Amino acid sequence: MEKLFIRFATLTAKVAGKPWTFLACCGIVVLWALSGPIFQFNETWQLVINTGTTIITFLMVFLIQNTQNRDGAAMQAKLDELLFAVKKADARFIGIEHLTDEELDAILREVEARGLAVHRGKPAGPIKGKPGVRVEDVEAEQPKTARPKTARPGG
Repeated sequence: MEKLFIRFATLTAKVAGKPWTFLACCGIVVLWALSGPIFQFNETWQLVINTGTTIITFLMVFLIQNTQNRDGAAMQAKLDELLFAVKKADARFIGIEHLTDEELDAILREVEARGLAVHRGKPAGPIKGKPGVRVEDVEAEQPKTARPKTARPGG
């Protein structure tokens, strides 16, 4: 069920973003407006466009939000992987989308200050605080312990 919904939401978001879809919607509105004199601009005539656009908007919000959520999560995963792969990158940036607004604002202020310094011709300094620790760094600091040899069969 979920995969079917994802495929439907993705396809709908793609179709909704096409210029032809916009033009088709404009055409529907023009046809509705031209039909006004036929229906004497009565309440039912107005209710048709109001109800139709409300229902479509209501449903599209959920479909497009689903697509945006998946795209955002995929983008964060890719960025986190890049941060992990680049050894000089500060590991504290991995997963920052889960921080509070105040924590994110503090990081953003530091990054923007660093960017301003670079634009003034100064070298980019590190972000304040202790850099994030990577698993490889922790493992490299661990003393190597001797592993007992296992007995070989038949010998």
